[in-house]
Parts: sequence; structure tokens; C-alpha cells
Amino acid sequence: MTSIEQFGYRQELQRSLSFADLMIYGLIFMVPIAPFGIFGGVFAGSGGMVALAYIIGLVAMAFSGLSYAQMARAFPMAGSVYTYAGRGIGAPVGFLAGWMILLDYVLVPSLLYLVAGTAMHSFIGVVPIWAWIAIFVLLNTVVNYLGIEMTAKVNRVMLVAELVVLAIFLVVGAVALAQGKATAGALTPLYDSSTFSWGLVLTAASLAVLSFLGFDGISTLAEENREDARRLGRSMVAALSVAAVLFVVQTWVAALLVPDRAALLAPQPEQAKLDNAFYDLSSYAGGPWLAILTAVATAVAWGFANSMVAQAATSRLLFAMARDGQLPAFLARVDPRRKVPTNATIAVAVLSLAIGVGMSLYDKGITFLGSMVNFGAMTAFLLLHVSVVIHYVVRQRSRDWVNHLIVPVIGFVVLILVVINAQVNAQTLGFVWMGLGLVAIAVLYAMGRKPTLPSEVS
Repeated sequence: MTSIEQFGYRQELQRSLSFADLMIYGLIFMVPIAPFGIFGGVFAGSGGMVALAYIIGLVAMAFSGLSYAQMARAFPMAGSVYTYAGRGIGAPVGFLAGWMILLDYVLVPSLLYLVAGTAMHSFIGVVPIWAWIAIFVLLNTVVNYLGIEMTAKVNRVMLVAELVVLAIFLVVGAVALAQGKATAGALTPLYDSSTFSWGLVLTAASLAVLSFLGFDGISTLAEENREDARRLGRSMVAALSVAAVLFVVQTWVAALLVPDRAALLAPQPEQAKLDNAFYDLSSYAGGPWLAILTAVATAVAWGFANSMVAQAATSRLLFAMARDGQLPAFLARVDPRRKVPTNATIAVAVLSLAIGVGMSLYDKGITFLGSMVNFGAMTAFLLLHVSVVIHYVVRQRSRDWVNHLIVPVIGFVVLILVVINAQVNAQTLGFVWMGLGLVAIAVLYAMGRKPTLPSEVS
């Protein structure tokens, strides 16, 4: 196993995670039932071709997963794309990559809490959304504070629970289809000539990609992986593959059972219909009990299981950047007994609570946060692909043209298409965030504090 000491760091975190732990972590981060929460938006955005949107999202993420695997092998350290771009290209580029992925990692827990709070509020209306958000934030912070092993144990239980709920939905959905409840042709989730356009599908794919984000979170646990660094990359690809099959199957069945397709495909569908689309079709397929089950499962999966691992991943990213002096030093503090970055964990909890509650007051908060999270991730992944080419082909003179040139180039092109077709407000605010990152780099240079990494210090 490659030691992080050779890169100028001390081993502070606890190496206790196996290949299975890492893969389960990635699956929990992606959430096997993730489409439950954003189905309405993807369905509307894709003209009903939701399965096609997820397949395109998989293609975009598959190439990124392969590039992640290559860089995780070269630099087995916490920090995700921040570390890979910084080590593969240069510290200033690493800072920008970390800055962009922060838009994903810092906002994604807030998005998860908001989806969960909305789901719980849909059938327990006396408890406001902000209160549900606060409850989930508190629970996850406690679990993550207790250590990564506790997080791993909870992950296993939650994964089984989510798969059971998914199996129930698929069985009930199959029975409903057999009873003639289908509201569209069998292939319309993949292709519908009446609504198809590449721009439409790519726009929906930019939101569907949200369900796949999380496989990359495995990379933030590199310093807690107890096995060979190559297992880290393999666990990312494995988690991504399993999730893809689950996403396509469940959205295909769901898309055939939408009771009021016209309402979701209207030019400006009601936000409430979009948010509750999956629960409405569940009620149509199996009755109110299935709607309640899927709503509760969504709330628990997004608000507890998924946001728990998201908080862990975000805290490791903050820890890695702070350790290199590129964020406030207090975020790099590690609890000597529990071996977790406690200050970073608490900081993520506070930010998630503030942003989640704030967005709960905005009727399009879920769609807005989802588009922002995706934009941050996609732009950071672009730098990931560039880092593979520069590190391996330019610096290492690699002749593995497939893994080190063809895969990252194709991945880069696919992501460019997704970014171009992202929602306009996401593009605008995303580029504003990027501009702030460039300003931050300029300020650091002006102050004589050029971003550096330990091995680069003379």
C-alpha cells in the first residue's frame, strides 16, 4: 500500500474500510432509490424519456469513474479531484478543482436534507420542513462524530433497507403493468418520437446525473482504505455499475405508471406535481400505502443515509484543503481518539442546516440546488480528465492510450455537452462561483501565498 508520508503527510485518519465498505459507501451516497426524489423533474425535463436520460447520465459518469480510478491509484489520498488535479497538474489548478467540487460537496447535504424534509412534510404536514431538516442534521452529525467505522455499520443496514423498499416497488409496479395500468407504450421511457430532441434529453441528463454523484465520494476515504489503492478505484466503478442498473430499471417501470402524463409534460408544470410525482404514481400503482412507503423511504435514504455519507465526504475534502493551507487551519483538526476531522464535520452540519432551511422557503429549492450541485461536479470532473492526460501521458510518458488518453478525452467531451445543456441559472451562478475561485487564487498570489502542496515545498 502506498504511504501518504511520501507525499508529505502524516497518517492521521483510521485505516479500517474494506472494498465492500467502500462500495457500500458509494451506493449509499448515490442512493439506490435516488430517482424517487427527483423523478418528476427528470421526467418533465426529458419529455417522458427518463430511462434514456439516466443512460446518458451513466455514460457521462462512467468515463469519469474510470478517470477517478486511474488518479486514485496514483495519489491515494483524501481530497478527491482537489488532490488529483493538484498533484496531476499543479497546486493552483488543484485549488480551482477543489473550489468547484465544493459547490457540489457543500451544497449536496443541503439538497438531501431538503428532499427528505419535503418528503416527510408531504404526509406529516404539522411538522414544518425546516424542523425535519434540523432533525436529520443532528442525527447525521452524531453518527459521523462517532467515527468512520460507525458510519460504515449504519451504511450496511441502510443499504439493505433501501433495496427491500425498491424490490417492493418493482414487484407492485410489475403487477400493476400486468393488470393493464400502463399509461404509455413500453419503449417510451427510452424513446418517444413525439417529444424527442437531443437538447431536451441532455438537459434532463444534467439533472439525472445528480443520482450518480456519490461514487466519487469514495475517493475522499482514500486515507481510511485498508487495502491496496487499486481497490479504491475498483469500488467506484463497481458502485457506479450497480447503481446504474437499479436506476434504469426503476425509472423505466415508474415512467410507464405516471397517471397524469399531461400535467408533468406541460410547458410549466406545477412544482408540487413535480416534487410528488413518484409518490403519486406509487399510489396509482399500488395504493396510498405504497405512496407512504416510498415517501418515508426517500426521506430516510436522502435525509439520513445519503446525507450522512455526504457529510463525511465533504468534511474530508475540507480537511484535505485545510491541511494544505488552502482553507482555514481549524478545519484540519482531527480528533485524536475517534480519528475523524471533527471541526470540518461540524462546519458541514452548520452550513447544511443554514442552506437547507433557507432553500426550504423557495418553492423551486430542490431543482435549483440540484442544478447547482451538478454544475459544480461536472466542471470539477472536467479538470479530473485533464489531470489524467497530463499526469500519465505528458509527465509519465504512458503509452496506455485507452485509459490515459481516449477515456479521459471522451469523458471530457461528454461532460462539456452536459454542462452546455445545464439550466441557465445553474450556468450563471456556477460561473460566478468559478470567478470567485479565480479571484481567490489571484489574491493568494498577490499576498505571496501561492497554493502549494507539501511535496512541492523546497
